[in-house]
Amino acid sequence: MCLEVTPMKASHPMADIVILGAGVSGHTAALHLSRLLPKGHKVTVVSPNSQWNWIPSNIWVGVGKMTKKDVVFPLAPVYARKGIDFVQAKATSLWPRGDADDPRPAVEVEHTSDSRRGQTERIRYDYLVNATGPQLKFQMTQGLGPHGGHTVSVCTAEHAVDAAAALAETIATLKAGTPQTLVVGMGHGTCTCEGAAFEYVFNVDHELRQAGVRDRARLVYLTNEKELGDFGVGGMTFAESGFETTSELWTGSLFRERGVEAILGAHVDKVEPGVVHYETLDGTRHTLDFDFGMLLPPFGGVPLTAHDRDGSDITSELFAPSGFMKVDADYTAKPYEEWRAADWPKTYQAVGYDNIWAVGIAFAPPHQISRPHKSPNGTVIAPSPPRTGMPSGVMGKTAALSIVDRIKRGPSAPNHEASMANMGAACVASAGTGMRTGSAAAMTMMPVVPDYETYRTGRSLEDTRGEIGLSGHWVKLMLHYLFIHKAKGRLGWQFIPE
Repeated sequence: MCLEVTPMKASHPMADIVILGAGVSGHTAALHLSRLLPKGHKVTVVSPNSQWNWIPSNIWVGVGKMTKKDVVFPLAPVYARKGIDFVQAKATSLWPRGDADDPRPAVEVEHTSDSRRGQTERIRYDYLVNATGPQLKFQMTQGLGPHGGHTVSVCTAEHAVDAAAALAETIATLKAGTPQTLVVGMGHGTCTCEGAAFEYVFNVDHELRQAGVRDRARLVYLTNEKELGDFGVGGMTFAESGFETTSELWTGSLFRERGVEAILGAHVDKVEPGVVHYETLDGTRHTLDFDFGMLLPPFGGVPLTAHDRDGSDITSELFAPSGFMKVDADYTAKPYEEWRAADWPKTYQAVGYDNIWAVGIAFAPPHQISRPHKSPNGTVIAPSPPRTGMPSGVMGKTAALSIVDRIKRGPSAPNHEASMANMGAACVASAGTGMRTGSAAAMTMMPVVPDYETYRTGRSLEDTRGEIGLSGHWVKLMLHYLFIHKAKGRLGWQFIPE
């Protein structure tokens, strides 16, 4: 008697999940997916970089207080230990409906490793997380940046190493008795990451004082913010001891105390050797002579195209003109006054696709958080919305949880949510790295996107605060080690909050 044995059907088919980018958002998503998915599912991370970089500590590298080795580590060993496939490559195009050869969706990549540099391939996926981060658009300002320009940057660990060397030269010149002008800030009217420039300028101030040359240095903070303390989030209101104050007054007092000059509402349109050319909100044009300059670039989406199965271009279907991916936000054109917190995305799922998410800097924000401004010449001078740090990590985990539920419970499982209009964030701007010599300006806000329908000032006064002192510096130093431990996937990493 012959019996036919029928294989048992798996409770859920094996899935291929591809993550584009290995920054805070993408790396967080990958670690959680590898932790939560049953064996047999495949998680692949595609990143042009072979190393992970804890970007907040690039500030300390940029003033010579940490080395590059202190803020980076190789990705491949971590992914090998976690059972995650790693492809060192940059994504170039999406095929969300498959192509002529295969109906499964795919992403086309170009390899960047030494052994396969320039080779291309298409990687098939069932679920895709776009966590590509920003394109650093130095080219939007003539003469900006370290690549053929006349300023330094702290956007990458390599940039920060060069910035530290340039700062050391400037300090040596000051010690020799020659006065110097140092300018730190925004290299374009639409830049984001004002918090990073704010932190760097006070680290530079700290180093100048430590070197005994602060009295010979003119230190200038050049920013697109209309008021100090805007930080791209429209400013904050703090409540302390029964009184309310604004982040503008709080930040301004710190600038006055440290003797840092502030040039507000500025759009840099050209940098020549030793000269910054900029326009201010009143439409006038100015120049600033400088000896050392660290000016951040504007961000854009990485250059990804999208194609239908027949090869036709559908890039505009998935991406905004900025290059960022469109998600579940309200992109309807409205006056600034008519935008609401509810217009911000909650799930980060791509428009029209139930298997694609865009997280961190990769998603297109629906509107400015800071009030937009134009000069009389029509120049836009307004900070772009920040989406880095804590929010990026939370978004990455949220997308991962949504994918896990889809795989375990079926395609009807609802997405997890993490709107920036319900999400808090902390910013710790710390100078110095020692246990006794550092100081920090620490700010918390809740929520990141103001909600004037819920809160009188747009944010919770109980959870939105500003403090200055050594304790905040200890927090920043602790976070440096905690988050590198977490990113390495070491014991208990999943219990460290995003």
